[in-house]
Amino acid sequence: MSLFGTLQLASNSLQAQQIGLQVVGQNIANANTPGYSREEVLLTPAPTQQLGQITLGMGVQVQGVVQKVDEFLNERLRSANSDVANSKAQQQTYSDLEGIVGALQKTSLDGSMNDFFSSISNILNQPENVSTRNLAVLKGQALTGAVNNLYTRVSQERDDINKQVVSMTSQINSLTTQIAQLNTQITTTEGGDPSHSQAVGLRDQRNQALTQLSNLVGITVQEQPSGADNVYVGGDYLVFEGTSQPVETTYKTDRGLSIAGIDIVSTNSALDTQTGQLAGLINSRDTILGGYEDQLDSFAGTLINEFNKVFSSGQGLNGYTTATSTYPVTSTTAPLDAAGLKFTPVNGSFQVQLLNKQTGLTTTTNVTVDLNGLDKNETSLTSLVGQLNSINGLSASISASGNVTINTTSPDLQFSFANDTSGTLAALGLNTFFTGSTAQDMGVNQALVNDPSKFAASTTGIGAGTDNAVAMSNFINQPLASASGSTIGQINDQIVGDVTQGSAVAQSVADGYNTFQQTLSGQQLAISGVSIDEEATNMITLQRLYQASAKVISTINDLLDTLMKL
Repeated sequence: MSLFGTLQLASNSLQAQQIGLQVVGQNIANANTPGYSREEVLLTPAPTQQLGQITLGMGVQVQGVVQKVDEFLNERLRSANSDVANSKAQQQTYSDLEGIVGALQKTSLDGSMNDFFSSISNILNQPENVSTRNLAVLKGQALTGAVNNLYTRVSQERDDINKQVVSMTSQINSLTTQIAQLNTQITTTEGGDPSHSQAVGLRDQRNQALTQLSNLVGITVQEQPSGADNVYVGGDYLVFEGTSQPVETTYKTDRGLSIAGIDIVSTNSALDTQTGQLAGLINSRDTILGGYEDQLDSFAGTLINEFNKVFSSGQGLNGYTTATSTYPVTSTTAPLDAAGLKFTPVNGSFQVQLLNKQTGLTTTTNVTVDLNGLDKNETSLTSLVGQLNSINGLSASISASGNVTINTTSPDLQFSFANDTSGTLAALGLNTFFTGSTAQDMGVNQALVNDPSKFAASTTGIGAGTDNAVAMSNFINQPLASASGSTIGQINDQIVGDVTQGSAVAQSVADGYNTFQQTLSGQQLAISGVSIDEEATNMITLQRLYQASAKVISTINDLLDTLMKL
């Protein structure tokens, strides 16, 4: 090898160490940069040179600059990110729900229930006093207001989460478009061969975009030989090489709310949401909050129907001269248990009491409700009205909306109801205390608001009796067959307990996923993170190599000077 060949060898070494120092400087500069992966120089022996029969090396050459990454670990970390985002969304929702329920239960619902049933007990001390009955009506309104308010707060929370789901569409489309564009830039820069030299800065940007996308939805990433990353959600791709597949927001109605979902535009199929923040938000909206609304509706429906069954068999200080049912039927000729009522009556009967105020005499008529399913003549609203019209002194009719209206035929007459074993009065909404069928529409019968004297405290006829008031005041502690023997108080406690337990479980799950993610993050940092101490050591090594190579050049220069002087 000539002196000029040795000079070239030393020059190659200087260039390699110079590039190495630049990469070290790059690592040190980005030691605290989020998403940055440590870079390293790939060095290989330079091509050899033949000198006679001797093969001599030409030193070192730089093959490329690559990132220190573990793709398998990165994939696991992205999956962990999705699980953490999913669990955190649900845990936050449970925490918010626990706050709403805890605050309103203690200040409104629990207190309102106790106040309501206590106010009924007060009627026992002054049964002839309309004011005590009016107080019971007012406390009933406070109770229904508490239930309405609790439902409204939870519905607002659902709506807020639904808005977050809507915003996910633009975020997903923005990230997938960015990843597709970076794929194109990376493959162009790397020339389709990432094994030698990588577009390190562009890859860092893509990894950050993939991390952000994995927080939103659970993704699978497959790196291609060209250097592009294909991104899949379930069996559908969102990014393929340099092409992204957009998603769109779709809507459907659920529990009175227009809820958003996210579909893939090209296939009109729902985006697979097994994990990620999107899955957590959807589960929070539909299962956690929607499930609580269902429980609250069930509680309200049970309270309305079961309490009305007791109330409707009683009589007030005054009877009715006119009464209209609050629950319409969808078919006037169908059996009552298949007529579209909110609550279903059963086979049985009830009594109509007709008081003549002039004579003080009361006549009682039994009304049969045939719903045994054994014959074709089962009671419909039409046949029920026929029985009522057959009672001397009453006139009944059905409105176009499917409601029943009952009137007395003389101003001297008043009517009331008693001994309903069929639940028909409660199902139709005749002589009832509560109206509505859900937590959202629960209210108090306007007839009682207008005239509290009709509060049905008696079971011995129109007047100042209190037997029914006794039953109603103890209602909160009465086992209910429709609730598998639970009391209305126990049902309420169970709902609160489910929220508390769900919140504790969600917190535990979120903590577990977070711990696992931190473990993986630590492993990734050990591989891809920048160690200042290690880079300082590398820098000193490269500096010594650079100085040694420079010394070789200096020596060759001296030899050439000597040669030229000969």
